[in-house]
Amino acid sequence: MDDILMAKGRVSRIFVHALPGRPSRGVVHVGLAAFPCALGRGGIRSDKREGDGATPRARLLLRRVFFRADRLPRPQVLRPVRAIGPEDAWCDDADDRRYNRLIRRPPGPAEERLARADRLYDTIVELGWNDAPVRRRRGSAIFWHGARDGFTPTAGCVAIRIADFAKILPRLSRQAVMVVR
Repeated sequence: MDDILMAKGRVSRIFVHALPGRPSRGVVHVGLAAFPCALGRGGIRSDKREGDGATPRARLLLRRVFFRADRLPRPQVLRPVRAIGPEDAWCDDADDRRYNRLIRRPPGPAEERLARADRLYDTIVELGWNDAPVRRRRGSAIFWHGARDGFTPTAGCVAIRIADFAKILPRLSRQAVMVVR
């Protein structure tokens, strides 16, 4: 995407929608620019539930930005930023009191480990879904993160090219929200 298409100044709203007839493929609009994205395998749904593979139809606050300091420079963004550590994970166990929260686990297998071998989580924007308050089984670990080649579906997240984050994040205002519709 050409940088010239990015709006001057800060952007407060990011719009996301699915492509017609392709519920797990979409577009992220930031100012005047449009970026291809992958969406959840369950498409976009208003009644999001744990494990349904859907991206929630919602107005999502951008909470924190996580990044792999061993792979990327610190993102330029007006949000709290945290380097991903080897023990960082996200709790997706609806019966755990830490459900839908950042946790620390010893190195080893974990479903939502943030320090992944692939590059999908090199940059993660934590989206404010089911976090104020947390409700059991309403969905966890809804992120904006890197996409796989071919923009294959996610488990419910919004995914763009990792390189596009460097164009988008510096343009976002402190109050920026993602509107998935």
